[in-house]
Amino acid sequence: MQHKGEIVEKAIRDSGYSITKIVEKMGKSRRWIYHLFQNPNAPIDFILEIGKIIHYDFYSEVDELKPVVRTTNQKGTVEESVDYWRNKYYKLMEDHLLLVKKLTV
Repeated sequence: MQHKGEIVEKAIRDSGYSITKIVEKMGKSRRWIYHLFQNPNAPIDFILEIGKIIHYDFYSEVDELKPVVRTTNQKGTVEESVDYWRNKYYKLMEDHLLLVKKLTV
């Protein structure tokens, strides 16, 4: 399991931003951020807010933020697999419903 607090701490320390400036922008205390560093389940909303302040992309490091696997369709465009397969399923269900209606009429 990932320790999100440690990931955030490393990113902040590598960024060159002072902890004081970060907590001031967030309206938090230094004590609060040190508790965040110790929290293996640091809240995602705070992680994203810190990422905006220090201009850091946590999406590549925090498993919960990793993007959905992308697929390339026949037209060569990239689509989110979840949306792609959900839409494909809806289309299939609509086609099935039309077929059932034709057979019952």
